[in-house]
Amino acid sequence: MKSRSHRAARIALALVSGLVPVGLAAQAPPAQAPQDTTKQKRPVVLKEVVVTATRVAVPAVTASVTVLQGDALRARGVEYVLDALRDVPGAAVVQTGSFGGLTSLYLRGGNSNFVRVLIDGVPVNDPGGAFDFANLTTENVDRIEIVRGPASVLYGSDAVTGVVQIFTRRGGGESRATASVRGGTYGTSTIDAALLGGAGPATYSVDLAQVTTDGIYAFNNQYRHTQLSGLIDLEPDDRRTEARLSLHYSDDNYHVPTNGTGQVVDRNAFQFAEKATLGLELGRFFSPRVEGRLVLASNATDGGFDNQQDGPSDTLGFYADQSVNAIRRRSAEGRVNFYLPQSVVVTTGAQIEQEKERSFDESQSQFGPSSGSFDVRRANRAAYVQALRGAVRGLAVNLGVRLDDNDAFGTFVTSRGGVAYRLASGTGVHAAFGTGFREPTFFENYAHGFVTGNPNLHPERSRSWEAGIEQQLGGRLSLSATYFNQRFRDLIDYTASPPGPSAPNYFNVTAADADGVEVATHAATPIGVSVGVSYTYLRTRVTNPGFDTSETALFAWGERLLRRPTHSASLRIGYSVAGRGSVNAAASYVGDRDDLDFAAGKRVSLPSYTIIDLAAEYDLVALDRGRRALALSARLNNALDEQYAAVVGFRSPGRSLLIGVRVGYGL
Repeated sequence: MKSRSHRAARIALALVSGLVPVGLAAQAPPAQAPQDTTKQKRPVVLKEVVVTATRVAVPAVTASVTVLQGDALRARGVEYVLDALRDVPGAAVVQTGSFGGLTSLYLRGGNSNFVRVLIDGVPVNDPGGAFDFANLTTENVDRIEIVRGPASVLYGSDAVTGVVQIFTRRGGGESRATASVRGGTYGTSTIDAALLGGAGPATYSVDLAQVTTDGIYAFNNQYRHTQLSGLIDLEPDDRRTEARLSLHYSDDNYHVPTNGTGQVVDRNAFQFAEKATLGLELGRFFSPRVEGRLVLASNATDGGFDNQQDGPSDTLGFYADQSVNAIRRRSAEGRVNFYLPQSVVVTTGAQIEQEKERSFDESQSQFGPSSGSFDVRRANRAAYVQALRGAVRGLAVNLGVRLDDNDAFGTFVTSRGGVAYRLASGTGVHAAFGTGFREPTFFENYAHGFVTGNPNLHPERSRSWEAGIEQQLGGRLSLSATYFNQRFRDLIDYTASPPGPSAPNYFNVTAADADGVEVATHAATPIGVSVGVSYTYLRTRVTNPGFDTSETALFAWGERLLRRPTHSASLRIGYSVAGRGSVNAAASYVGDRDDLDFAAGKRVSLPSYTIIDLAAEYDLVALDRGRRALALSARLNNALDEQYAAVVGFRSPGRSLLIGVRVGYGL
């Protein structure tokens, strides 16, 4: 394998040479036009404006949306985005073993590759929807918007059950610098340094962070994550024109001591990945009611897995395994927003995206040597139209349709619609429907060797609807409940016994249903105490099991989908003293769920568990009292030392304590 410096150089070259459009932010438009996409001058408040659901910021949306503020997450000591998502109704987060282990998000019962993930509008999923949440941290996050429900009309493939978009913190005002250091259990240490500010029409933010830990296992479990993120925003002419550039780079190395069943047996296996995204958005108001956006994006990943022999006696199973892959996603999108009377916004857009993957693997095993490789690419062209009617006399309406034309699977049409109505009493109701799809992965299409891909696969598809009610009481208390119903069809299943000697191993044969209820409430008191509660009831069932009828079938007739709990809930309590600090407590409950025990060769039910986290931050010196800031922080994760397994055979972290200090200085 080539050196890591060579891989970094290739990523940088791919980003610069392959830059093309994808969604990002937008400026505040002139006159009475609503604000477009992701640009906000102050933190987003859900009841005022959201962006990801419509890509045009409007006061009311017809979809279910949760917004998590970066400042609030950091005050609670939440270091990873995956931990922030545990509070979201309908979300199940599953991490395999220790820090850095594969982490999946199951939203409303859908598969883990059914969620489109964006950083400043740049899609970061692998082709086919896979995304590992293990390595996203909160250091330079302004906010996270989570849209639940199908969103393929605006985002294309993978947005089957929802979208998660992470927005980078925006600078402005006088320059200021911050630095923080934390350390604690499992040999964990974190370092973060940031610089934010503005000059004339430009604002900027840049952040460099690193996390290292020895992990929870006795040996070969080190994890290192280095992350660089930045954002530059330019508004040269009274907000009619905008240019915005964002960068996100990460370098991860995770040592894996476990085999496929969770046994701690390996002393030298590790996986690595370098990922970089670059996005550029240009916007211009040609008149108070006509806006054009051009969005450019590039996403590059170089990674792999290495597992050499532990010694001469290591000759059982797969004892010499190595794989490398390079993935490139580049997209270009242009759209025009027409701001019409009566708060009507019509958006027309067109997008072209190119995907490439080059993969190679080889292994030695007790069954003999094996190897495989492919170097493939495909393009997708899409056009869409969306019509919005803002909250006029309490009524908001949203309709949209999209046509995708893909080199691999041809054309596919998705649609979406919704309505929301709010009474003067503070009661609101909403209903929405939509369809979504997920394109096959390159491996499912083109693998060869021990596994043969199927180039004739169709996209996996869904049909969904939801209806909900919400009540606002005095501006400090909100209650909401939503019922959702989803049908997943043409799911891709693997068979170890293909119908012929040269037949593929993958086919569109499986189907499943998911429905449930999401309940949430939030209360804020004048004395600084806030309480948030969420609960999700989820029912999933397989309606077509596909090929496998064994005890370890991924899809078993009438059974629950794997790793999705029927009951889950979260409770957050916080107390803050203005200008001095905060104390927070959070409890997350995950009910029983099904999983596959490959060591025992059967399906099992994992027991429920509850995790309690505590955090506190105290400002010794506040920045607004001068040009310096100094704060102390502490976070106790899994305070009761709950022993549990999110995945069969893989134990999860026990109690851990992190203590830190943060300093700041106004330049």
